[in-house]
Amino acid sequence: MDLGIKGKVALVTGAGSQIGFGKQIALLLAKEGCDAVAVTDINLDDAKLTAEAIKKLGIKSIAIKADVTNKENVDALIKQVVAEYKTIDILCNVAGGIASRAPYDEAKPEDWDKDIRLNLYSIMLTCQAVLPMMREKKAGVIVNIGSGSTRMYAHGTGNTYAISKAGVDTFTKQLAFNEAKNGIRCNCVAPGPAPTNFIPGPDKQAMVSMMAKTIPLGRGATQTDIANATVFFASEMSSYITGAVLHVSGGSVLD
Repeated sequence: MDLGIKGKVALVTGAGSQIGFGKQIALLLAKEGCDAVAVTDINLDDAKLTAEAIKKLGIKSIAIKADVTNKENVDALIKQVVAEYKTIDILCNVAGGIASRAPYDEAKPEDWDKDIRLNLYSIMLTCQAVLPMMREKKAGVIVNIGSGSTRMYAHGTGNTYAISKAGVDTFTKQLAFNEAKNGIRCNCVAPGPAPTNFIPGPDKQAMVSMMAKTIPLGRGATQTDIANATVFFASEMSSYITGAVLHVSGGSVLD
């Protein structure tokens, strides 16, 4: 099936982790026909591994080191991708993390700041940097990665990570509303628990399997589950959808 992304240029942030969503999203964009998929991560060596995997599929790729919480880094990132590939048609904001697992009432303000900068400000900065180009073309697609934790109150809404991801939901909707007139779509994919580096400890699958006992479909999310939803939003298959927050969580969030 032609998803309508052949010949497009995509940028995926947070694509360094070899067990993360970003790598799988980048690979699926490549498999579905993007002309080039640029990847970025604060860990350049890991980002290079993802770029090499994309190149093995016969698709152009570059790996760029960037701290997406830093405006100067983000502006330089976008300029480098555009210098290499002339444009950015698809932006997938995957970078994120948990700076502190302390409950809200025990955390320090600097911990709150780290979580909000990493999970919300980073997305605001990358969107701010690509919007002028997309507005000029009257076309563009942005997909933000949120979190099911914003609705799964037993799994962490007492910490700032979930609070920052709730901000991603709202920002996605505001951006979608404001940019629709410019031909730009923006949606959000909110994953449920998955065996990525967000899960502490060495046996991440065991932890997810334990959490899955409360999930109606009986299992945790996989990297492929999240990549499929993200690429759907990036594609022309969802050309009449904007401002949506899709919970890919096995029925644990019914919203």
